[in-house]
Amino acid sequence: MSDPMIALTLLGVLITLLALGVWVAVSLSIVGLVGLVFFSNAPSGLIIATTFWGHSHSWVLTALPLFILMGEILLRSRMSDDMFTGLVPWLSRAPGRLLHVNIFGCAIFAAVSGSSAATAATIGRMSVPELTKRGYPESLILGTLAGSATLGLLIPPSIILIVYGVATGQSIARLFIAGLLPGLMLISLFAGYVALRAWMDPDLIPPIDRSYSFKEKIVASRRLVPVALLIGGVIGSIYGGLASPTDAAALGVVLATLLAWASGSFSWALFGAAVMSATRTSCMIALILLGAAFLSVSMGFTGLPRNLAAWISDMRLSVTALLVALTIFFIVLGCFLDCISVIVLTTSIIIPMVTAVGIDPLWFGNYLVIVVEMSQITPPVGFNLFVIQGLTGINILRIAKAAFPFFLLLLLGVLLICVFPQIVTYLPDLMAN
Repeated sequence: MSDPMIALTLLGVLITLLALGVWVAVSLSIVGLVGLVFFSNAPSGLIIATTFWGHSHSWVLTALPLFILMGEILLRSRMSDDMFTGLVPWLSRAPGRLLHVNIFGCAIFAAVSGSSAATAATIGRMSVPELTKRGYPESLILGTLAGSATLGLLIPPSIILIVYGVATGQSIARLFIAGLLPGLMLISLFAGYVALRAWMDPDLIPPIDRSYSFKEKIVASRRLVPVALLIGGVIGSIYGGLASPTDAAALGVVLATLLAWASGSFSWALFGAAVMSATRTSCMIALILLGAAFLSVSMGFTGLPRNLAAWISDMRLSVTALLVALTIFFIVLGCFLDCISVIVLTTSIIIPMVTAVGIDPLWFGNYLVIVVEMSQITPPVGFNLFVIQGLTGINILRIAKAAFPFFLLLLLGVLLICVFPQIVTYLPDLMAN
């Protein structure tokens, strides 16, 4: 059987399994087993055993449940409310006023949670009732929340960057460093859009209900100190070369727990709930990664990735043409699968293709995360849309419509890093030198 027919057969098996509701991890493993048994001469049983065992005790992967636990602890403490209260005085006179609380609040929480869903739930629980009460337009409340919550996927420590790093063998510390400037770029695009809307239609934004003196702003800023300490402890230890991402994740859990206890809003019951929720999420991701690892090894034995990369190389596709095709592919795929599944389903096939045309896998990781961010706000499986619907009870199509301008801004972000790849590579290269 030819390579295209093998690829189509395996793809058909995968689509059938997913359509039947089989778990993603199990589906990936079955497809890998089919590839080994029918399209290679490799000993499938031995490969399953060695792959599962070899990938189940990865020290790098230990950072994943720790960062998830850190986010769950913050989600249940008063620190998130303090962050909102500390930002309001500084943003009350900005163009768009308190809508920027969604953007900057999500950016700050993304830097300590690493999860898009946790960011949407935490910031939305505080901001949506408050902004609605103050008369801000629903479309911008929902749009800024849905769009900015996707920053949880990109701004380090990012769970999805850890997944990509584990799946592709890239340095997680370098991926984290590379995500900083693209994250700041997206924050600027979102804030600029809100400011532009406020400037074009001043009546859209309600008037200031009160003014804050400089002293009041400083006093309110004290509420941001715990979050700043946490960000500084986690990110600073990585960028300063003092700790690996796994060590920094452990430090983050300790700091988050101590700060949550110090705030007086934490208890043993809440800590237990955070541990259980983090355990469920971590097990789900770990199972998917094991299935993806087995599929990747299986594809190696069938020779598909190598042959596909050679086929792409023979087509002489330009880098631009390949990236346009991949962007459309990932957006469509993200309409039906969650972001982690998109990453692990595709990396074993896509990475040989992109390296064959000379694309840096480090740059590609950040490109991929931004494209996958779009899938968080596209129906029918835009996870941020479901989170916000659960918070507000608003129809998911109305939320998707409100988020559409931010989908376009994310697309603009992809275009900018394609035209100016130094946005991604500058800091890692600087740190290397």
